[in-house]
Formats: sequence, structure tokens, C-alpha cells
Amino acid sequence: MNFENTPAFARQLDEKDPLWLFRQLFLIPQHQGKDAVYLCGNSLGLQPKSSAQHIAGQLKVWQDYAVEGWFEPEQPWLTYHQQLKAPLARIVGALPQEVTVMNSLTVNLHLLMVSFYQPTKKRYKILMEAGAFPSDQYAVESQVRYHGFAPDDAIIEIHPRAGESTLHTEDITDAINRNSDVLALVLFSGINYYTGQFFDLKAIAHAGHQAGAYVGFDLAHAAGNVPLNLHDWGVDFATWCSYKYMNSGPGGISGIFVHEKHFHDAELNRFAGWWGYHNDTRFRMTPGFKPEFGAEGWQVSTSPILLMAAHKAALDIFEQAGSIPALRQKSLLLTAYLEFLIQEINAQQGDDLFRIITPHNQQGRGCQLSVICKHNGKKIFDHLVSRGVIGDWREPDVIRLSPVPLYNSFTDVFEAAQALAEAVK
Repeated sequence: MNFENTPAFARQLDEKDPLWLFRQLFLIPQHQGKDAVYLCGNSLGLQPKSSAQHIAGQLKVWQDYAVEGWFEPEQPWLTYHQQLKAPLARIVGALPQEVTVMNSLTVNLHLLMVSFYQPTKKRYKILMEAGAFPSDQYAVESQVRYHGFAPDDAIIEIHPRAGESTLHTEDITDAINRNSDVLALVLFSGINYYTGQFFDLKAIAHAGHQAGAYVGFDLAHAAGNVPLNLHDWGVDFATWCSYKYMNSGPGGISGIFVHEKHFHDAELNRFAGWWGYHNDTRFRMTPGFKPEFGAEGWQVSTSPILLMAAHKAALDIFEQAGSIPALRQKSLLLTAYLEFLIQEINAQQGDDLFRIITPHNQQGRGCQLSVICKHNGKKIFDHLVSRGVIGDWREPDVIRLSPVPLYNSFTDVFEAAQALAEAVK
């Protein structure tokens, strides 16, 4: 598409947008009496207008039924999570029995590593990207220490090539192949939080399995953002949060994926809890853990109903929008337009004032563009905030801007670029 740097062109794109009406389903922060330009869905998605209704509905069940809310309502709490599985499965490319909702992301990462990081004296190393989100680094470090290994020895980090910001798929797979004799686990982000790079998860999963290792993914920045096909890729496990692109509230409930090929593997360790016990016999309260079939067998604690109610409100919107394919089409156009406008600023100034470190190849990114500011980065970011453009700042010099297809418009993107251009002046 031949883009134009005009407000009329942005409005024209909005008028042709088949997802335009979905913006009206969200509560948008206000700035000086009008909608802010909210480009921070990579950190916290906007609140669906229906969230309050869903949560209030469950508060009413609590009011009317008290403890019998677990059994008596039309949608009893005991099985509330079941209605979330099919929408989630469509978002991450899984079978419904391969997903469930539980806990928070890092808790789930630890629980899944109990099963899928089983080091031996020979195979004990974990391969991950350098610069993964710190919580992943801390989780991995603590896991290898727990098993008696030194992080400096047991963790293999893949760095970008000299002078580059992102990774090449062949460098990742080559590193897996070189370490095939010692790898126990390949653990990667779906999208790197800092650069916005969308990794080739299919290729990574294939290489990891060829090397004899388990393969898992942290999909915090990928779930609800980019197309995923975890089942067909043969991924062993994955986990994600729901409060970024899935708009399920700050600290919203996490989810997990476990491939069905592991459901009957009695050799896998797991930390057990009553909520993961076989549903048909759970209330017999007998000793000896018998897991429920599927990913639900990894559940530990009682479901937080109010968090799941907020999650359901958001997932209902995904279902209305046609899940990921329609969203992806608009997302690619939004980021391409933002990239064009940023390059226009550079051209007008005759200098690369803003360098986008997110891959130029659209298939290698999601909603997010990470922009390095050549000069005065924090002052430029503060100017954006003063203009009602909400992105986020990452030290030392990166502004992350993420136009989300469910609620952002092409006019949002144009106005954000206008604020950037003003900041340069």
C-alpha cells in the first residue's frame, strides 16, 4: 500500500477498517477532554466496557448463593474455567484440552519447568535468548540452582550478532545443534519484550526436538497478538499472561498449554494440588494424586472467579472479532503505517533520529515497534506523554509503541507520529 502522511489518509483507512466498531467496546483513557492515544497494549491492555458487568455478575452470584455458587448457578464456579478453554485454544493454536487458565505467568513457568526441566548429569543445560524479560531469567536461574547446577554453566544465552539488535533464526538453531548433547530444555519468548522480535517458534521447536530437548515458550507478548499454532508445531509447553494483548486486567489470570502427547506420560514430575485432581473423584478426598486429563491436570489451586470473569469479558471480544486472523491483518497495516510515518520524520530531518530495532520483516514482529531515539530520548518520551500519547520507556533509549488492532485506529498512529515530529522540533 502507498501510505500518505496526512490526517485525511489516516481517516480514510479508519473508514475502511472492518474492525473499527470494536474500539467502542473499550474504555479509553482521557487526556484534556478527549481520547488519549493509547499505544501501550504491550504492557497493559485497555479495559473492555463489559468487564464491570461480568465481574458484577459473579459478585451477585456470591451475594445470592454464597458457597453454593460453586454448584448451583447456571454457570457454577466449579466449572467456570471450562468456558474459557475453547476461545483460548483458538488464540494459541491448540486443542481445548491442551489449555487451561491458572495462576500468574512466572508461577506457571516454575510449575511447568518442574515437569519439563529434568536435568541429568549429561543433559542439564537450558538455552534461551539473551535479554529475556528478567522474571524469566530469574526463574531459570533459580531452577538450575535448585537442581544443583551453576547458572553460568547451565544457561546458554543467544546474543544478537555484533552491531545488531535482533536474532537470526539460523543462529538460534545452530546453537541448539551445537549443544544437542547437553540440552535439557529450550526456553524462548514468543516475542522479545524489548525489541518486539517475533521468533520463528516452529523452527525453534523443531530444532529443539531434533536435539532431544523439551521446548517451551513464554508467550506473554505473543498470545492475543500474533498467529500461534502450538499443537501443530509440537511445542511441549507454553504459558502466557492475559493482561497485555488479551485485555483481562492488571495482574490478570495466566494460562498454560501442555501438548497432548504428554498427557499419559507417567514419568513427568509435577507439583500437585486438589484443583488438578481427577474431576469425577475430586470430592472423595482420597489420598494419592490422580490428575485430571489434559492441561487441567497441572492445576494446583482454586480458580479465582473474579479474575476469570474479567478474562471472559475480554475473550468474548476476541470471539466476536474472529480471533487472530482478522486482527493480524489490521495489525500488520497499523505497524507498517507507523513505520512509514517514523521514516518520514527521519527523511524530513535528514537524519536517522529514530531507529526502529523491531524487524522490518512484518512476519518477524507483532503490534510493537521499539524505537531508539538518537538524542534526548527521555525528553521525547515525556513530550509524547504531555500530548496524551501513551507508550512506554525502556532504559537507556527505547520507546515502545504498540498499536493494538482491537482498539487503536490509524488516526491514533498518525497523531503519535505528529507528536514525535513535534518533539524533534
